[in-house]
Amino acid sequence: MGKTVFKLNSAGVRELLKSTEVAEECRMHAQAVQSTAGEGYIVEPRNYAERSGYAVSADTMKARLDNFYNNTLLKALR
Repeated sequence: MGKTVFKLNSAGVRELLKSTEVAEECRMHAQAVQSTAGEGYIVEPRNYAERSGYAVSADTMKARLDNFYNNTLLKALR
């Protein structure tokens, strides 16, 4: 078997990472984590120069403490 070498098109990859389709997929995964984590967690959009996505974070003090003591967000990713 021979080696296969390929070179990524940086502009194409950047365009893909900033596309609405990828952002929508990230939003769906973030909402699934939020619903698993429970009450007090929010989904926030994150936009960077090279990509866009979503983050789930604790919004209330009760949720922050829950995440601190139980790693709720980490467990919700599984």
